[in-house]
Amino acid sequence: MKQAIATEPRIGASILRLFFHDCFVQGCDASILLDDTATFIGEKTAFPNINSVRGFEVIDNIKHNVEAACNATVSCADILALAARDGVVLLGGPSWKVPLGRRDSRTANKSAANRDLPSPFLNLSALITSFAHKGLTAKDLTALSGGHTIGQAQCQFFRTRIYNETNIDPNFATTRRATCPVSGGNTNLAPLDTVTPTHFDNNYYTNLVNQRGLLHSDQVLFNGGSQDSLVSSYSGNSAAFFKDFVVAMVKMGNISPLTGTNGEIRRNCRVVN
Repeated sequence: MKQAIATEPRIGASILRLFFHDCFVQGCDASILLDDTATFIGEKTAFPNINSVRGFEVIDNIKHNVEAACNATVSCADILALAARDGVVLLGGPSWKVPLGRRDSRTANKSAANRDLPSPFLNLSALITSFAHKGLTAKDLTALSGGHTIGQAQCQFFRTRIYNETNIDPNFATTRRATCPVSGGNTNLAPLDTVTPTHFDNNYYTNLVNQRGLLHSDQVLFNGGSQDSLVSSYSGNSAAFFKDFVVAMVKMGNISPLTGTNGEIRRNCRVVN
């Protein structure tokens, strides 16, 4: 991960998102890493993932090195969980002990990916419901959303926000419109946190308080609703954010893992053994 982040700091956010998109579909089982086969369509082409999730080669490299040192022992699911943690740490965020022992799925589920991954256009109640389905609280939602202190989003996912919404700082909207036109430029990127886009800190929450959330699903956390006080608290207290983020990451990493004789330890993260 050190090597990958030195080459491209953004990859820390990409791996964190890869882990989130894995855990919300069938649990944290590395199903997102599987390529399509004759018997199933993988999750990589689901709408929330296609031309969007990235970092597969980094996981491949880590797996290759791990297999060389200690073959058929460490699952792709555990590697993804550890890599997500290491990316956060390397970009200045908190560390935590990652519970291990997950096994890898033998199948993937594109329809579940389309159904279960929360959209950037959701309102607060829909986000809370989406996370509740995975055993995560509204507080977990708000803490995990702080992962948007790093990473970037495509214009197509924030265009409506910067052109049509009113709970947005006008200067911020103007800045973002410069690279996200009304039509075209769908995949143009903008940082989720313009202040410190490759540093893991609490600026995401300060941005929300200042109505500078990039995605609709970011700003709904601070818009006169149930999460306003928590967002305000995190914006002034990075230690509180780090503490709750760690708790929520461990909880998310424990969503429906395959253990015991369920699943397998894949030799190659892209294909079942």
